[in-house]
Amino acid sequence: MLFRLLSTYLVALLGACLVEAQNLRALLVDQGYNVSIVLPGEPGYANYSQPFNLRYTFKPAGIAFPSNAQEVAELVKFGQAVNHTIAPRSGGHSYIANGLGGQDGVIVVDLRNFRRIDVDEKTGAAVIGTGNKLGNIATALNSHGRALPHGTCAYVGIGGHAAYGGFGFTSRMWGLTLDTIESYEVVTANGTVTTVSQNSDPDLFWAMRGAAGSFGITTAITFRTFPAPPEATIFSYNWHLTSSGAASFLLAFQEFVLSGNLPPEFGPEIVLTSADIRGNVSVGLAGGWYKPLAGLNATLAPFFAKVPPPRERNFDTGDYLHSAENLAGGSLDTTTAPDGTDTFYAKSLMTPTKQPMTKKAIQALMDVVSTEGFDTSVDWFFQIELFGGHGSAVNAVRPRDTAFFRRDSLFTIQFYASSSGNVPPYPNAGFRFLDNVVNAITNNLPSDWDYGAYMNYPDDRLVDGHTRYYGDNYPRLQRLKAAYDPKGIFSFPTGIQA
Repeated sequence: MLFRLLSTYLVALLGACLVEAQNLRALLVDQGYNVSIVLPGEPGYANYSQPFNLRYTFKPAGIAFPSNAQEVAELVKFGQAVNHTIAPRSGGHSYIANGLGGQDGVIVVDLRNFRRIDVDEKTGAAVIGTGNKLGNIATALNSHGRALPHGTCAYVGIGGHAAYGGFGFTSRMWGLTLDTIESYEVVTANGTVTTVSQNSDPDLFWAMRGAAGSFGITTAITFRTFPAPPEATIFSYNWHLTSSGAASFLLAFQEFVLSGNLPPEFGPEIVLTSADIRGNVSVGLAGGWYKPLAGLNATLAPFFAKVPPPRERNFDTGDYLHSAENLAGGSLDTTTAPDGTDTFYAKSLMTPTKQPMTKKAIQALMDVVSTEGFDTSVDWFFQIELFGGHGSAVNAVRPRDTAFFRRDSLFTIQFYASSSGNVPPYPNAGFRFLDNVVNAITNNLPSDWDYGAYMNYPDDRLVDGHTRYYGDNYPRLQRLKAAYDPKGIFSFPTGIQA
């Protein structure tokens, strides 16, 4: 009904880009349709159109709040009729505002009303609406003794997170979030509500696991969940090292994770931040350990034998939910406080296991970090996350089994820098700094170094981004895009182009 109503109205206003709110409201009331839509100039528009990253200021044509899959389907048909692209928004945490379509004039389909979480007590399968955020998902699943692999921020929406990866400290043990997906309820570009799985439309199911936003609007996902570990420890260690000391440290860690038989319950990362002295680097080792604490020291002993003693160390042991609360900053509740914003730029590298970073590249990285990183006006942190290594469930999936290609990666590195005070404008110096940091690595490795980028850290300045994100899977994704969305109704800067 919404499709027919709005199509008729837009034909009458052929060529108009925006619908006048008063007229649209009148038509909706006349037809008895109760979909909630906020248009430019209306109360709430500025708030609803605000991105997580304030570096962007996109102006949607309208923001709709459907309550069921059929309403989503009608909105998609409407977008087709009036030649508007459609952008689904789950949590709104896209680094480049993909939830607003990455451009002006997009119809945003906000999924906040899709809050279903149902757990099958016998199988552990969970049906989760894509309006849910990671914090309430972790809490709800834990009440059934279950858990999923996912990231740490409570406010991230499951829709986008699961669409492009979903990496967290439990991923070496359980895989990426998208690896646990059994089926999708999805609205495709022709406005059809359908369920896809390995047995029902396997081509679309393949594409959705790594590139879902380019193929449809997911309204619910059925996940395979895992028994929540009875004990978990969030650990952290810290060193202040010279540039050469920090390079030796990272090289030793790389050798450690390549040579050691690391248990999959070990989910670590190296964190680099600015030190108090120019030429130095603050180096942290942090992460999650999902076994009894006694085994952590034994696992780390070979590495600690090769590096200086840490200045600080901290262990927080409890049940699994407590560990998730720790990583989320103390609370998983997303209802009592509004989500935050930032003004930032982020880049990423996924380093190939078969071509580990060289000593020269690592030293070049630390030279930039210890000098430019000390001098720069932006606030920054870098996370060198252990993605693979022996026993990693992420690496156990073959690159062509899902659209997520970069399976044979050792590290996923996030380079994140915020403007001073976390407010606009973002300085050009911030772009230059992160470019220099990443180039320090890539320019000191062979020209055939097959590094990737992580789609959940999207970068609209990335050259050859589709190859970096999707590798050899991109041609197949292009063919499927042409088949499932030939008009490009689901289009955004880092999306699949037919």
